Amino acid sequence: MRADGGVSERDGERGSTLPFVLVCWLVAALMVFGAIAASDAFLEQQEVQSICDGAALAAADRADEEVVYTAGVGAHLPLSRTTAQAAVADQLAGGRAALDAWSVDTDGVEVTVRCTRYADIAFGWLFLGGEPLERTAVASARAPTIP
Repeated sequence: MRADGGVSERDGERGSTLPFVLVCWLVAALMVFGAIAASDAFLEQQEVQSICDGAALAAADRADEEVVYTAGVGAHLPLSRTTAQAAVADQLAGGRAALDAWSVDTDGVEVTVRCTRYADIAFGWLFLGGEPLERTAVASARAPTIP
Protein backbone atom coordinates (compact mmCIF):
# COMPACT_ATOMS: atom_id res chain seq x y z
CA MET A 1 0.00 0.00 0.00
CA ARG A 2 1.27 3.42 -0.83
CA ALA A 3 1.47 6.35 1.54
CA ASP A 4 -1.39 8.07 -0.25
CA GLY A 5 -3.69 5.05 0.33
CA GLY A 6 -3.48 3.59 -3.18
CA VAL A 7 -2.42 0.08 -4.09
CA SER A 8 1.10 -0.45 -5.42
CA GLU A 9 2.07 -3.04 -8.02
CA ARG A 10 3.88 -5.17 -5.42
CA ASP A 11 0.71 -5.51 -3.32
CA GLY A 12 -1.03 -7.32 -6.20
CA GLU A 13 1.69 -10.00 -6.23
CA ARG A 14 1.67 -10.59 -2.52
CA GLY A 15 0.96 -14.27 -1.61
CA SER A 16 1.35 -15.59 -5.15
CA THR A 17 4.33 -17.78 -4.21
CA LEU A 18 2.37 -19.80 -1.67
CA PRO A 19 0.44 -21.88 -4.25
CA PHE A 20 3.68 -22.51 -6.15
CA VAL A 21 5.44 -23.71 -2.99
CA LEU A 22 2.49 -25.95 -2.08
CA VAL A 23 2.46 -27.52 -5.56
CA CYS A 24 6.22 -28.14 -5.35
CA TRP A 25 5.82 -29.85 -1.97
CA LEU A 26 2.95 -31.95 -3.32
CA VAL A 27 5.01 -33.06 -6.33
CA ALA A 28 7.98 -33.87 -4.05
CA ALA A 29 5.76 -35.90 -1.72
CA LEU A 30 4.26 -37.84 -4.64
CA MET A 31 7.75 -38.60 -5.92
CA VAL A 32 8.83 -39.90 -2.50
CA PHE A 33 5.67 -41.99 -2.12
CA GLY A 34 6.13 -43.33 -5.66
CA ALA A 35 9.74 -44.31 -4.95
CA ILE A 36 8.69 -46.13 -1.78
CA ALA A 37 5.87 -47.95 -3.61
CA ALA A 38 8.19 -48.91 -6.49
CA SER A 39 10.81 -50.21 -4.05
CA ASP A 40 8.19 -52.28 -2.23
CA ALA A 41 6.93 -53.72 -5.54
CA PHE A 42 10.52 -54.56 -6.57
CA LEU A 43 11.20 -56.36 -3.27
CA GLU A 44 7.95 -58.32 -3.63
CA GLN A 45 9.01 -59.39 -7.13
CA GLN A 46 12.42 -60.48 -5.84
CA GLU A 47 10.80 -62.57 -3.10
CA VAL A 48 8.36 -64.26 -5.51
CA GLN A 49 11.24 -64.96 -7.93
CA SER A 50 13.31 -66.48 -5.13
CA ILE A 51 10.45 -68.76 -4.07
CA CYS A 52 9.84 -69.77 -7.68
CA ASP A 53 13.55 -70.48 -8.28
CA GLY A 54 13.65 -72.76 -5.24
CA ALA A 55 10.53 -74.59 -6.37
CA ALA A 56 11.97 -75.12 -9.87
CA LEU A 57 15.22 -76.49 -8.45
CA ALA A 58 13.31 -78.84 -6.15
CA ALA A 59 11.24 -80.09 -9.09
CA ALA A 60 14.31 -80.61 -11.29
CA ASP A 61 15.95 -82.56 -8.49
CA ARG A 62 13.13 -85.10 -8.29
CA ALA A 63 13.46 -87.57 -11.14
CA ASP A 64 10.69 -89.81 -12.38
CA GLU A 65 11.82 -93.01 -10.67
CA GLU A 66 9.74 -95.27 -12.91
CA VAL A 67 11.57 -94.00 -16.02
CA VAL A 68 14.93 -94.17 -14.26
CA TYR A 69 14.41 -97.82 -13.28
CA THR A 70 13.04 -98.90 -16.64
CA ALA A 71 15.09 -96.85 -19.14
CA GLY A 72 18.03 -95.63 -17.05
CA VAL A 73 19.57 -92.20 -16.89
CA GLY A 74 20.87 -90.42 -19.97
CA ALA A 75 22.34 -86.93 -20.17
CA HIS A 76 19.55 -85.54 -17.97
CA LEU A 77 17.33 -86.84 -15.21
CA PRO A 78 13.92 -87.75 -16.62
CA LEU A 79 11.16 -85.55 -15.21
CA SER A 80 7.40 -86.02 -15.19
CA ARG A 81 4.65 -83.54 -14.47
CA THR A 82 3.36 -85.58 -11.53
CA THR A 83 6.70 -85.79 -9.72
CA ALA A 84 7.45 -82.14 -10.51
CA GLN A 85 4.11 -81.02 -9.09
CA ALA A 86 4.68 -83.10 -5.96
CA ALA A 87 8.16 -81.63 -5.50
CA VAL A 88 6.90 -78.07 -5.92
CA ALA A 89 4.03 -78.70 -3.49
CA ASP A 90 6.49 -80.09 -0.93
CA GLN A 91 8.82 -77.14 -1.40
CA LEU A 92 6.06 -74.56 -1.05
CA ALA A 93 4.46 -76.29 1.94
CA GLY A 94 7.52 -75.63 4.06
CA GLY A 95 8.19 -72.26 2.44
CA ARG A 96 8.58 -68.91 4.11
CA ALA A 97 5.84 -67.16 2.17
CA ALA A 98 2.57 -68.12 0.55
CA LEU A 99 1.76 -67.90 -3.11
CA ASP A 100 -1.70 -67.30 -4.51
CA ALA A 101 -1.18 -69.55 -7.53
CA TRP A 102 1.48 -71.73 -9.11
CA SER A 103 1.76 -74.12 -12.03
CA VAL A 104 4.32 -76.63 -13.28
CA ASP A 105 5.15 -77.71 -16.81
CA THR A 106 7.85 -80.06 -18.05
CA ASP A 107 9.09 -81.45 -21.32
CA GLY A 108 10.68 -84.42 -19.61
CA VAL A 109 14.10 -82.77 -19.29
CA GLU A 110 13.42 -79.23 -18.07
CA VAL A 111 10.82 -78.08 -15.57
CA THR A 112 9.19 -74.63 -15.66
CA VAL A 113 7.40 -73.23 -12.64
CA ARG A 114 5.14 -70.16 -12.76
CA CYS A 115 4.37 -68.47 -9.43
CA THR A 116 1.89 -65.67 -8.70
CA ARG A 117 1.25 -63.61 -5.60
CA TYR A 118 -1.07 -60.64 -5.05
CA ALA A 119 0.66 -58.24 -2.68
CA ASP A 120 -0.39 -55.10 -0.88
CA ILE A 121 2.39 -52.58 -1.35
CA ALA A 122 3.14 -49.36 0.49
CA PHE A 123 0.92 -46.51 -0.72
CA GLY A 124 -1.00 -48.95 -2.91
CA TRP A 125 -4.15 -47.07 -1.94
CA LEU A 126 -2.73 -44.03 -3.72
CA PHE A 127 -1.26 -45.59 -6.87
CA LEU A 128 -3.36 -48.75 -7.33
CA GLY A 129 -6.68 -47.61 -5.94
CA GLY A 130 -6.45 -50.08 -3.08
CA GLU A 131 -6.11 -53.11 -5.35
CA PRO A 132 -3.30 -55.61 -4.66
CA LEU A 133 -0.37 -55.74 -7.06
CA GLU A 134 0.09 -58.95 -9.05
CA ARG A 135 3.65 -60.26 -8.96
CA THR A 136 4.42 -63.19 -11.27
CA ALA A 137 7.69 -65.03 -11.70
CA VAL A 138 8.77 -67.85 -13.99
CA ALA A 139 11.69 -70.15 -13.26
CA SER A 140 13.12 -73.09 -15.22
CA ALA A 141 15.60 -75.74 -14.17
CA ARG A 142 17.08 -78.99 -15.40
CA ALA A 143 19.23 -81.56 -13.65
CA PRO A 144 22.06 -82.65 -15.92
CA THR A 145 23.97 -85.82 -15.13
CA ILE A 146 27.60 -86.61 -15.72
CA PRO A 147 27.89 -89.19 -18.54
